[in-house]
Amino acid sequence: MKTIRTILYATDFSASSVPAGEYALTLARMAGARLHVLHVIGELADNRRNMIQPEAFDLFEKEVERLAVKDMDAFCARHFPDGENLSSEIVVGVPFQEILRRAGSLPADMVVLGTHGRTGLEHVLVGSTAERVMRRSAIPVLTVRSEE
Repeated sequence: MKTIRTILYATDFSASSVPAGEYALTLARMAGARLHVLHVIGELADNRRNMIQPEAFDLFEKEVERLAVKDMDAFCARHFPDGENLSSEIVVGVPFQEILRRAGSLPADMVVLGTHGRTGLEHVLVGSTAERVMRRSAIPVLTVRSEE
């Protein structure tokens, strides 16, 4: 039987990511695994950033990262109150790439993330981080559709 030691749970802090977090926590408890919570700040990796003065962007980036740390602390306290066997991290980059990179470097045995369940034109325009992770991951990926 495959041993699960580390589960990577990627979240955007939205309500639709909460059910995936519940599954990740349940699986981690059942397996006695460590749960690593990851948030990727994707907006700062946008190519349009060079349209902003570097000094202004540096200040903006620091503030976004400060707020993300605050959001991560609140999210983990609310959804993983015992904090046992839990670690968290915030990175800047393209979400699906950073999730895959981090899964490899941990190393994680499984990735858990939520999906919004977009279809049609909205899916084509917005894309799906979950789909990109599933298609490229070398390890199992559990996606949990939001209840919305």
